[in-house]
Amino acid sequence: MSDINRFINNLLSNTEESPDLLLQHLCSIQNHYSHIPEEALQLLSEHLKIPRTEIVSMIYFYAFLHMRDRGHYDIRFSDNITDRMLGNLSLLESLCKKLGVTPGEPRKDGKVSVDLTSCTGICDQGPAALVNGMAVSRLDHDRIHRMVGLIEAGIPIARWPKKFFVIEDNIRRRDKLLDDVIKRGSAIEAFAVKGSEGLLGELDKSGLRGRGGAGFKTATKWRFCRNAPGRERYVICNADEGEPGTFKDRILLNSYANVIFEGMTMCAGIIGAKRGFLYLRGEYLYLRPALEKTLKERRNAGLLGTNILGCEGYDFDIDIHVGAGAYICGEESALIESLEGKRGIPRNRPPFPVTCGYKDQPSVVNNVETFVAAARIAIFGADWFNSAGTEQSSGTKLLSISGDCKRPGIYEYPYGVSIREILEDCGAEETQAVQVSGPAGATIPPQEFYRAIAFEDVPTGGSFMIFNQQRNLLEMVQNFNRFFCDESCGFCTPCRVGGRLMQDLLNKVIVGHATAYDLNEMKKIGHLMKKTSHCGLGVTAPNSILDTMEKFRGIYSKRLLNRSYEPAFDLDAALEVSRHITGRDDEGAHIRYER
Repeated sequence: MSDINRFINNLLSNTEESPDLLLQHLCSIQNHYSHIPEEALQLLSEHLKIPRTEIVSMIYFYAFLHMRDRGHYDIRFSDNITDRMLGNLSLLESLCKKLGVTPGEPRKDGKVSVDLTSCTGICDQGPAALVNGMAVSRLDHDRIHRMVGLIEAGIPIARWPKKFFVIEDNIRRRDKLLDDVIKRGSAIEAFAVKGSEGLLGELDKSGLRGRGGAGFKTATKWRFCRNAPGRERYVICNADEGEPGTFKDRILLNSYANVIFEGMTMCAGIIGAKRGFLYLRGEYLYLRPALEKTLKERRNAGLLGTNILGCEGYDFDIDIHVGAGAYICGEESALIESLEGKRGIPRNRPPFPVTCGYKDQPSVVNNVETFVAAARIAIFGADWFNSAGTEQSSGTKLLSISGDCKRPGIYEYPYGVSIREILEDCGAEETQAVQVSGPAGATIPPQEFYRAIAFEDVPTGGSFMIFNQQRNLLEMVQNFNRFFCDESCGFCTPCRVGGRLMQDLLNKVIVGHATAYDLNEMKKIGHLMKKTSHCGLGVTAPNSILDTMEKFRGIYSKRLLNRSYEPAFDLDAALEVSRHITGRDDEGAHIRYER
């Protein structure tokens, strides 16, 4: 029996042979072998009764899965715009040069690979990278030099300097959610006392809305799920924090895991769920051991498992499922598809997850921050919570602040705080623009800094990136557009094709060959994507281009050619081969454009 055969047999012997676990098995194989060997692929196909082609399509869908060996050291530099602002490309180039590696290609000896990846959620302590899934922060040339020595010497990651892997919470401002850690079990005790209807009433009165960005009323969602027909119900915590510039969930997962699980368990009691999932983004794999330890401690304390807190029939447990580098899985229906061991393609809606979610059963899907807020409302009450915020946006919001400021990190503010006040608090100076809610959000110019963070004004999932007057905003827009092109699931034409067309036209602007006609085409394509895309990714992908074209017109107009039209495709250059074959180079063998 081969080593791979033994590994697969051992992997499957510890779990049920369910197709739902395909992604988890692929992640385990990838982590062990640095790729998915052909033999492992065949064995999975046989054991799980899944066609080989379907498994291959999974591997190509998720960015962290590969059929080609990545080597003993798989290094992925975070390529969010804030990492670029901190010089990540210079560091990547230095590392590749020292190691003799071409970016994106494993070294010939099979020892190491170096590549770029999407935002790793460490924007406040960048430049950052993942080394075999472990996060390395505050990269500089000295640290790069030391990494080269460790790699060439073959030193295992476990023996690398511990300070390389220190990721601080970096909390700068606390309010209702972060002011202290609640007593373990107290939210569940509140459920035992007040019951399902009592707590739903408290949540309703609090005005809590989903903190992931959509802002749907939490009590309404939970009530819909509780009342929906179905054999089983599920609680799903969306910890796939993939929006570039967002890292608030990292802090909650690291230091407030008990509160997250408290909120999930309380939700399970309200809706009648027996099973829950924490869907952890692949970039946060290094947080999993501590999360598993917390779950074990809660089981031992009678806060998970059967008859929780001695309440007969109150049975609930939580499994952690790890993602594999797919931003689209932050969309709730795509996340459910991924939980079921499939590619994360968003579903048609309706039906919605509250009536037809995981395994087609009623399911609550909420963001990490939402479960924390719900748990604290159960303990301290609705009046305590809605004493902060605005009439339409009660409570507080966690903001992940990065970019051109003196004090990046996590800030908790009551809803209604102005963008100007936030900029003053974090030490931002000469700010040219603020990108709120990541690439999918809004670009805010200085004349709008009076606006407030609130559902009724500037809603956000938590990202707050700052750009000073020295930054080229087209580089920001180009980075965001490239991100959406890379992360498109490819399901629908408006997103798949529209994103690439926008990328080509944007590049044309940047190199100085665009005209007014091209800008109009960008607007047309952007609005078409917003109206016809299958899911939120395609709908929001053109936001940064459309926003900057409206609010920062000068960054486009100053680069335009003084002509009405220039084709994106150079037909005259394409005819060069034909001219060479025919031996012609006269005027009739060329295509001339009127200027």
